Amino acid sequence: MKRVIYIILLSVVLLLSANSPVNAGYFADRKVAAQQAKYEKNCRKEIAAVFDKVDKYAKKYDIKGLKSLYSKSFIDNDGYNKDVYFSLVEETWQTYPDITYTTKIKDIKLNGDYATVETEETAVATSDDLDRKIIGELNSKSNCIYQLQRFANNWEITGESVLEEFSTLKYGDARYVNMVLESPKSIGAGQEYTATLKVDLPSNYVVVSSINQEKIVNPAQKPEENFMKLKEDQTLARIFTANTDNVNEYNVASIGITALENAPNGKVRVYMNGLAFVMSRVNVIPKNNYARVDKKPEGEKNEQQTK
Repeated sequence: MKRVIYIILLSVVLLLSANSPVNAGYFADRKVAAQQAKYEKNCRKEIAAVFDKVDKYAKKYDIKGLKSLYSKSFIDNDGYNKDVYFSLVEETWQTYPDITYTTKIKDIKLNGDYATVETEETAVATSDDLDRKIIGELNSKSNCIYQLQRFANNWEITGESVLEEFSTLKYGDARYVNMVLESPKSIGAGQEYTATLKVDLPSNYVVVSSINQEKIVNPAQKPEENFMKLKEDQTLARIFTANTDNVNEYNVASIGITALENAPNGKVRVYMNGLAFVMSRVNVIPKNNYARVDKKPEGEKNEQQTK
Protein backbone atom coordinates (compact mmCIF):
# COMPACT_ATOMS: atom_id res chain seq x y z
CA MET A 1 0.00 0.00 0.00
CA LYS A 2 2.82 2.41 0.86
CA ARG A 3 4.31 1.75 -2.55
CA VAL A 4 1.05 2.63 -4.29
CA ILE A 5 0.69 5.85 -2.29
CA TYR A 6 4.30 6.80 -3.16
CA ILE A 7 3.64 6.29 -6.84
CA ILE A 8 0.47 8.39 -6.65
CA LEU A 9 2.26 11.20 -4.82
CA LEU A 10 5.11 11.12 -7.33
CA SER A 11 2.63 11.37 -10.18
CA VAL A 12 1.00 14.40 -8.55
CA VAL A 13 4.38 16.11 -8.13
CA LEU A 14 5.29 15.50 -11.75
CA LEU A 15 1.88 16.75 -12.86
CA LEU A 16 2.26 19.95 -10.83
CA SER A 17 5.77 20.42 -12.22
CA ALA A 18 4.51 20.01 -15.75
CA ASN A 19 1.85 22.69 -15.14
CA SER A 20 4.44 25.13 -13.80
CA PRO A 21 5.45 27.64 -16.56
CA VAL A 22 9.11 27.63 -15.51
CA ASN A 23 9.47 23.88 -15.30
CA ALA A 24 7.41 23.40 -18.47
CA GLY A 25 9.97 25.52 -20.30
CA TYR A 26 12.78 23.55 -18.70
CA PHE A 27 11.41 20.21 -19.87
CA ALA A 28 10.58 21.62 -23.29
CA ASP A 29 14.15 22.88 -23.67
CA ARG A 30 15.52 19.51 -22.59
CA LYS A 31 13.34 17.80 -25.17
CA VAL A 32 14.48 20.14 -27.95
CA ALA A 33 18.12 19.67 -26.91
CA ALA A 34 17.70 15.89 -26.94
CA GLN A 35 16.10 15.99 -30.38
CA GLN A 36 18.88 18.25 -31.70
CA ALA A 37 21.55 15.95 -30.27
CA LYS A 38 19.89 12.95 -31.90
CA TYR A 39 19.63 14.80 -35.23
CA GLU A 40 23.31 15.81 -35.13
CA LYS A 41 24.36 12.27 -34.22
CA ASN A 42 22.49 10.93 -37.24
CA CYS A 43 24.01 13.63 -39.47
CA ARG A 44 27.51 12.68 -38.35
CA LYS A 45 26.79 9.03 -39.15
CA GLU A 46 25.51 9.99 -42.60
CA ILE A 47 28.55 12.19 -43.30
CA ALA A 48 30.95 9.49 -42.10
CA ALA A 49 29.19 7.09 -44.47
CA VAL A 50 29.86 9.52 -47.36
CA PHE A 51 33.59 9.37 -46.67
CA ASP A 52 33.45 5.59 -46.33
CA LYS A 53 32.03 5.58 -49.87
CA VAL A 54 34.78 7.95 -51.01
CA ASP A 55 37.39 5.42 -49.84
CA LYS A 56 35.41 2.53 -51.29
CA TYR A 57 35.12 4.07 -54.77
CA ALA A 58 38.73 5.29 -54.72
CA LYS A 59 40.02 1.80 -53.91
CA LYS A 60 38.03 0.42 -56.85
CA TYR A 61 39.06 3.35 -59.12
CA ASP A 62 35.34 3.86 -59.72
CA ILE A 63 35.26 7.39 -61.14
CA LYS A 64 31.50 7.33 -61.75
CA GLY A 65 30.73 6.30 -58.18
CA LEU A 66 33.14 8.89 -56.79
CA LYS A 67 31.60 11.66 -58.90
CA SER A 68 28.14 10.82 -57.53
CA LEU A 69 29.23 11.99 -54.07
CA TYR A 70 30.16 15.48 -55.29
CA SER A 71 27.80 18.36 -56.00
CA LYS A 72 27.52 19.83 -59.51
CA SER A 73 28.59 23.16 -58.00
CA PHE A 74 31.73 21.68 -56.39
CA ILE A 75 34.83 23.89 -56.35
CA ASP A 76 38.11 23.57 -54.42
CA ASN A 77 40.49 26.19 -53.07
CA ASP A 78 42.60 25.99 -56.23
CA GLY A 79 39.59 27.20 -58.22
CA TYR A 80 39.03 23.81 -59.89
CA ASN A 81 35.40 22.93 -60.64
CA LYS A 82 34.05 19.38 -60.69
CA ASP A 83 35.05 18.66 -64.30
CA VAL A 84 38.64 19.84 -63.90
CA TYR A 85 38.99 18.19 -60.49
CA PHE A 86 37.94 14.77 -61.76
CA SER A 87 40.00 15.03 -64.93
CA LEU A 88 43.02 15.36 -62.60
CA VAL A 89 41.82 12.39 -60.53
CA GLU A 90 41.65 10.24 -63.66
CA GLU A 91 45.08 11.48 -64.78
CA THR A 92 46.50 10.53 -61.37
CA TRP A 93 45.04 7.04 -61.60
CA GLN A 94 46.54 6.58 -65.07
CA THR A 95 49.97 7.72 -63.88
CA TYR A 96 49.86 5.68 -60.66
CA PRO A 97 47.61 2.66 -61.38
CA ASP A 98 48.30 1.09 -57.98
CA ILE A 99 47.71 4.20 -55.86
CA THR A 100 45.96 3.62 -52.53
CA TYR A 101 44.37 6.20 -50.24
CA THR A 102 43.55 6.41 -46.56
CA THR A 103 41.28 9.03 -45.01
CA LYS A 104 40.96 9.79 -41.31
CA ILE A 105 38.18 12.10 -40.15
CA LYS A 106 39.46 14.43 -37.43
CA ASP A 107 36.37 16.57 -36.88
CA ILE A 108 32.84 17.19 -38.15
CA LYS A 109 31.08 20.51 -37.56
CA LEU A 110 27.39 21.00 -38.34
CA ASN A 111 25.38 24.11 -39.15
CA GLY A 112 21.88 23.10 -40.20
CA ASP A 113 22.07 21.62 -43.70
CA TYR A 114 25.76 22.54 -43.99
CA ALA A 115 28.82 20.79 -42.59
CA THR A 116 32.61 21.02 -42.60
CA VAL A 117 34.80 17.94 -42.25
CA GLU A 118 38.48 18.04 -41.36
CA THR A 119 40.54 15.09 -42.58
CA GLU A 120 44.06 13.69 -42.61
CA GLU A 121 44.83 11.88 -45.86
CA THR A 122 47.65 9.79 -47.25
CA ALA A 123 48.37 8.36 -50.69
CA VAL A 124 50.94 5.68 -51.56
CA ALA A 125 51.92 4.43 -55.01
CA THR A 126 54.77 3.17 -57.17
CA SER A 127 56.05 4.70 -60.39
CA ASP A 128 58.07 3.32 -63.30
CA ASP A 129 58.16 6.50 -65.38
CA LEU A 130 61.95 6.52 -65.75
CA ASP A 131 62.09 4.18 -68.79
CA ARG A 132 60.89 1.34 -66.54
CA LYS A 133 64.45 0.77 -65.30
CA ILE A 134 63.88 1.57 -61.64
CA ILE A 135 60.79 1.76 -59.50
CA GLY A 136 59.86 4.94 -57.72
CA GLU A 137 57.84 5.33 -54.54
CA LEU A 138 55.23 8.05 -54.09
CA ASN A 139 54.14 9.16 -50.61
CA SER A 140 51.75 12.04 -50.02
CA LYS A 141 50.24 13.51 -46.87
CA SER A 142 47.64 16.27 -46.65
CA ASN A 143 45.30 17.98 -44.23
CA CYS A 144 41.99 19.03 -45.80
CA ILE A 145 38.70 20.72 -44.99
CA TYR A 146 35.65 19.53 -46.95
CA GLN A 147 32.41 21.48 -47.23
CA LEU A 148 29.17 19.49 -47.51
CA GLN A 149 25.53 20.40 -48.03
CA ARG A 150 22.43 18.34 -47.47
CA PHE A 151 20.12 18.08 -50.48
CA ALA A 152 16.85 16.29 -49.58
CA ASN A 153 18.18 13.19 -47.80
CA ASN A 154 21.70 13.16 -49.25
CA TRP A 155 24.89 14.91 -48.21
CA GLU A 156 27.04 16.08 -51.14
CA ILE A 157 30.58 17.42 -51.16
CA THR A 158 30.47 21.02 -52.37
CA GLY A 159 34.02 22.16 -51.70
CA GLU A 160 37.51 21.18 -50.62
CA SER A 161 40.32 23.26 -49.12
CA VAL A 162 43.78 21.72 -48.85
CA LEU A 163 45.34 23.31 -45.77
CA GLU A 164 48.73 21.64 -46.15
CA GLU A 165 50.26 19.05 -48.46
CA PHE A 166 53.65 17.36 -48.63
CA SER A 167 54.65 14.75 -51.24
CA THR A 168 57.77 12.83 -52.20
CA LEU A 169 58.59 10.71 -55.25
CA LYS A 170 61.85 8.80 -54.75
CA TYR A 171 63.89 6.51 -57.01
CA GLY A 172 66.83 4.25 -56.22
CA ASP A 173 68.73 4.83 -52.99
CA ALA A 174 66.85 8.10 -52.49
CA ARG A 175 63.99 5.97 -51.16
CA TYR A 176 65.93 5.49 -47.92
CA VAL A 177 66.94 9.12 -47.44
CA ASN A 178 65.03 11.56 -45.26
CA MET A 179 64.24 14.79 -47.14
CA VAL A 180 62.31 17.82 -45.95
CA LEU A 181 61.21 20.87 -47.92
CA GLU A 182 60.23 23.65 -45.54
CA SER A 183 57.82 26.27 -46.90
CA PRO A 184 55.12 28.42 -45.31
CA LYS A 185 51.65 26.87 -45.38
CA SER A 186 50.19 30.20 -46.47
CA ILE A 187 51.58 33.56 -47.58
CA GLY A 188 50.16 36.85 -48.75
CA ALA A 189 50.16 37.53 -52.50
CA GLY A 190 53.32 39.36 -53.55
CA GLN A 191 55.15 38.65 -50.28
CA GLU A 192 58.63 37.12 -50.10
CA TYR A 193 59.24 33.77 -48.44
CA THR A 194 62.00 31.19 -48.16
CA ALA A 195 61.86 27.54 -49.17
CA THR A 196 64.56 25.35 -47.61
CA LEU A 197 65.53 21.81 -48.59
CA LYS A 198 67.23 19.56 -46.04
CA VAL A 199 68.70 16.18 -47.02
CA ASP A 200 69.89 13.71 -44.38
CA LEU A 201 73.01 12.25 -46.02
CA PRO A 202 76.68 11.88 -44.99
CA SER A 203 79.28 14.17 -46.53
CA ASN A 204 80.75 11.50 -48.85
CA TYR A 205 77.64 11.91 -51.03
CA VAL A 206 77.36 14.73 -53.54
CA VAL A 207 73.82 16.07 -53.77
CA VAL A 208 72.67 18.40 -56.53
CA SER A 209 69.25 20.01 -56.38
CA SER A 210 66.98 22.75 -57.60
CA ILE A 211 63.96 24.34 -55.92
CA ASN A 212 61.26 25.82 -58.10
CA GLN A 213 58.04 27.73 -57.69
CA GLU A 214 55.08 26.34 -59.63
CA LYS A 215 51.63 27.91 -59.78
CA ILE A 216 48.77 25.43 -59.32
CA VAL A 217 47.12 25.77 -62.72
CA ASN A 218 45.85 23.34 -65.34
CA PRO A 219 47.64 22.44 -67.53
CA ALA A 220 50.75 22.67 -65.35
CA GLN A 221 53.49 25.10 -66.31
CA LYS A 222 56.95 23.56 -65.90
CA PRO A 223 59.61 26.11 -64.93
CA GLU A 224 63.26 25.94 -65.98
CA GLU A 225 65.44 24.15 -63.44
CA ASN A 226 68.84 25.34 -62.22
CA PHE A 227 70.70 22.66 -60.29
CA MET A 228 73.15 23.53 -57.55
CA LYS A 229 75.39 21.46 -55.30
CA LEU A 230 74.13 21.39 -51.73
CA LYS A 231 76.28 22.93 -49.03
CA GLU A 232 78.23 20.80 -46.58
CA ASP A 233 75.25 20.67 -44.23
CA GLN A 234 73.21 19.28 -47.16
CA THR A 235 70.78 22.21 -47.32
CA LEU A 236 69.60 24.49 -50.09
CA ALA A 237 67.46 27.60 -49.68
CA ARG A 238 65.76 29.88 -52.19
CA ILE A 239 63.80 33.08 -51.77
CA PHE A 240 60.58 33.43 -53.76
CA THR A 241 57.94 36.10 -54.20
CA ALA A 242 54.41 34.71 -53.99
CA ASN A 243 52.46 35.19 -57.20
CA THR A 244 49.84 37.90 -57.54
CA ASP A 245 47.62 35.93 -59.95
CA ASN A 246 45.21 34.81 -57.22
CA VAL A 247 46.33 31.14 -57.42
CA ASN A 248 48.05 28.83 -54.97
CA GLU A 249 51.48 27.39 -55.68
CA TYR A 250 53.89 24.54 -55.01
CA ASN A 251 57.55 24.53 -54.13
CA VAL A 252 59.14 21.56 -55.89
CA ALA A 253 62.67 20.34 -55.21
CA SER A 254 64.41 18.02 -57.70
CA ILE A 255 67.28 16.08 -56.11
CA GLY A 256 70.05 13.97 -57.59
CA ILE A 257 72.21 11.88 -55.26
CA THR A 258 75.70 11.04 -56.46
CA ALA A 259 78.07 8.71 -54.62
CA LEU A 260 81.87 8.84 -54.76
CA GLU A 261 83.88 5.62 -54.91
CA ASN A 262 87.65 5.12 -54.99
CA ALA A 263 88.90 3.61 -58.25
CA PRO A 264 92.31 2.18 -59.27
CA ASN A 265 95.28 4.52 -59.88
CA GLY A 266 94.01 7.04 -57.35
CA LYS A 267 90.98 7.94 -59.40
CA VAL A 268 87.48 8.53 -58.11
CA ARG A 269 84.39 6.97 -59.66
CA VAL A 270 81.21 9.05 -59.58
CA TYR A 271 77.80 7.48 -60.17
CA MET A 272 74.19 8.49 -59.75
CA ASN A 273 72.37 6.25 -57.31
CA GLY A 274 69.26 8.19 -56.39
CA LEU A 275 66.72 10.66 -57.71
CA ALA A 276 63.87 12.36 -55.88
CA PHE A 277 61.20 15.03 -56.14
CA VAL A 278 59.84 16.74 -53.04
CA MET A 279 56.78 18.99 -53.13
CA SER A 280 55.26 21.34 -50.56
CA ARG A 281 52.06 23.39 -50.99
CA VAL A 282 51.92 27.14 -50.36
CA ASN A 283 48.42 28.64 -50.21
CA VAL A 284 48.50 32.22 -51.48
CA ILE A 285 46.12 34.67 -49.80
CA PRO A 286 44.87 37.29 -52.28
CA LYS A 287 45.46 40.92 -51.42
CA ASN A 288 42.33 42.66 -50.11
CA ASN A 289 42.36 46.14 -51.59
CA TYR A 290 39.32 47.14 -49.51
CA ALA A 291 40.86 46.48 -46.07
CA ARG A 292 42.45 49.55 -44.58
CA VAL A 293 42.97 51.44 -41.37
CA ASP A 294 41.66 55.00 -41.42
CA LYS A 295 44.39 57.25 -40.04
CA LYS A 296 43.65 60.53 -38.31
CA PRO A 297 45.04 63.71 -39.86
CA GLU A 298 48.41 64.78 -38.49
CA GLY A 299 48.12 67.05 -35.45
CA GLU A 300 44.74 65.67 -34.38
CA LYS A 301 44.84 64.25 -30.85
CA ASN A 302 42.68 61.77 -29.06
CA GLU A 303 40.35 63.03 -26.36
CA GLN A 304 42.29 61.12 -23.72
CA GLN A 305 45.52 62.83 -24.78
CA THR A 306 43.99 66.31 -24.36
CA LYS A 307 42.57 65.62 -20.92
